[in-house]
Amino acid sequence: MLLMAPLQNASFSVFQETLLHLHYSITYGRMRSLYSLHKKEGWFRIAENMGFQCLKIESKDPRLDGIDSLSGTEIPLHYICTLASHAVHLVVFHERSGNYLWHGHLRLKGHIDRKFVPFRKLQFGRYPGAFDRPELQQITIDGLEVLIPKDPMHFLEEIPHSRFIECRYKEARAFFQQYLDDNTVEAMAFRKSAKELLQLAAKTLKKLGVRFWLSSGTCLGWYRQCGIIPYSKDVDLGIFIQDYKSDIISAFQDAGLPLKHKFGKVEDSLELSFQGKDDVKLDIFFFYEETDHMWNGGTQAKTGKKFKYLFPKFTLCWTEFVDMKVRVPCETIEYIEANYGKTWKVPVRTWDWKRSPHNVQPNGVWPVSEWDEVIQLY
Repeated sequence: MLLMAPLQNASFSVFQETLLHLHYSITYGRMRSLYSLHKKEGWFRIAENMGFQCLKIESKDPRLDGIDSLSGTEIPLHYICTLASHAVHLVVFHERSGNYLWHGHLRLKGHIDRKFVPFRKLQFGRYPGAFDRPELQQITIDGLEVLIPKDPMHFLEEIPHSRFIECRYKEARAFFQQYLDDNTVEAMAFRKSAKELLQLAAKTLKKLGVRFWLSSGTCLGWYRQCGIIPYSKDVDLGIFIQDYKSDIISAFQDAGLPLKHKFGKVEDSLELSFQGKDDVKLDIFFFYEETDHMWNGGTQAKTGKKFKYLFPKFTLCWTEFVDMKVRVPCETIEYIEANYGKTWKVPVRTWDWKRSPHNVQPNGVWPVSEWDEVIQLY
């Protein structure tokens, strides 16, 4: 059961009443920015005075990992209080710059008793998680006033798909020590336009209820340098073909992104490109699942030749990229190496989509009779 802590005038009365009436284990959430810092140990004092044993889990603040001088700052992640067979698990949700909530991994340090609670049975903490910021409402349970998400079903549906992975800030700093960042006017303008295009694409796909993830060069930029590759000149997204919706093209056009080309068809090798402003293109690759791998297709317009790009199977995680909560493959390194090989850390400015990828292979030729359907240029 998840409860959200009071937002205003933080006190511990609700927590104390919860302990007094406890008949089962409770997961209790609090948004960190509204948490009373000077009272943070009050949870322990109240609980311990009532006979509870309490455990606090802290870790480095990932929001500061990109700043060397502050990256050691510790923040609270989890509080667990137990009495006999009962337990209260307080999950601390921290606000992130993408206007979403994040909780940390419940990582057990060496001195912690592994038998304190059955940690593997806890619903939160096996890995970091990211959630849409919920609107809260106050309800009464057994005479206690508590806050819960106004849309409980949406919050509960997020839990099994909430896994979050951080950008690799340390590796990104090392990358820029070896390869200087491009801060020319042109590069900065492209990053701005690409970010705006990604924001618009994310908003459009969210309205449609379509999952997407960062793919190709956009995914590489996130994983390698925690940012947009300035010479990539486009934004690349992946979508599972089973999530395709027939109104996706019209939705992007209504959002101000005209269709630039459409290759393939829903049954085979579908690819869509939309024209953003400042000549920045949005490429959407649709992925097809086979027994032991996934793939997306490519089509050469002038010859009708088909290509296939093979990837090991992967699942999706959340991350933060250019101040947005977006998905990436959880198995990121396998995804990147499939596409770019073992030398993905080295920037490559000249790229031939038909030959350069390590996972490309020929996939036949479209019949001329189908060209009007599978090769559409605008």
